Amino acid sequence: MFSKKGWLKGLLVFILLIPASLSAQDNASFLKKSDTLNKKRRNAVYIAEASAAAVTLIGLNQLWYADFPRTSFQTVNDNKEWLQLDKVGHVLSSYHIGKIGMQALDWAGESKKNQLLYGATLGFVFLTGVEILDGYSEEWGFSMGDFMANAAGTGLLIGQELLWDEQRINLKYSFHTTKYASIRPELLGENFLQQTVKDYNGQTYWLSANLWSFHKKSKIPKWLNVAVGYGGEGMLSGNRGTFTDVDNFVDKRYRQFYLSLDLDLSKIKTRSKFLKTLFSAINFIKIPAPTVEFNTNKKVKFHILYF
Repeated sequence: MFSKKGWLKGLLVFILLIPASLSAQDNASFLKKSDTLNKKRRNAVYIAEASAAAVTLIGLNQLWYADFPRTSFQTVNDNKEWLQLDKVGHVLSSYHIGKIGMQALDWAGESKKNQLLYGATLGFVFLTGVEILDGYSEEWGFSMGDFMANAAGTGLLIGQELLWDEQRINLKYSFHTTKYASIRPELLGENFLQQTVKDYNGQTYWLSANLWSFHKKSKIPKWLNVAVGYGGEGMLSGNRGTFTDVDNFVDKRYRQFYLSLDLDLSKIKTRSKFLKTLFSAINFIKIPAPTVEFNTNKKVKFHILYF
């Protein structure tokens, strides 16, 4: 079964895909952005966001946390776990949930100020609520590292809007299966879907910069990005040395850094509003491309296509 953190990440990935499912209506008038404030749309967005967040938090509290002992509010320092990949995951989740909140209000014709105040902060507010529930659970505790990571994701989103009035640098995610999940499937995932959110060995997080956005008078293709990534490998547990007695496994975890090409799907020209919405919804996925890897084992690797 998913751990609480893994389950939550699965939920967040689902939330990120909601716009794609809505676009299946392929209703041009529905998908078209409002040029002026549409109060019905705005109210619908606020109600939907507040309701979804409230129902999710109440559901977590009643259906998940109820299975574990409660305690007075406590904090936990888990900053050294998983080579901080879980923290980068929080940055990405906060960034993209906030981005969806901002885009939904933009679709409703809401002012830029309110998009940033009530939309871009959606990820930070929701994930902080989850951290507070953690704080009252004997099993976990409030993680200041997670809290700061959530703030960083929201800060990256709002900062770019204030600086450039657009997102020139996107946070992205990619995944490939690893041998480690088969060694400890109860923690790292028993199938592909579980592994995408639980096996940190196969996860890579990217900062993907759109080249044309920085040189708009150039002939650079508008969809071309350069991406730098971060990952880690060799982990069967959060901390080194806490789980080694499996098939003589020796914990030799190491960090990985990547340089690659990428696509900004939101800048691909199409007249289909369905495709535009779909491209926007899946634009958090890093496109497989030739990649150079540098790691703390002092090795350099070239991947023809890195996932």
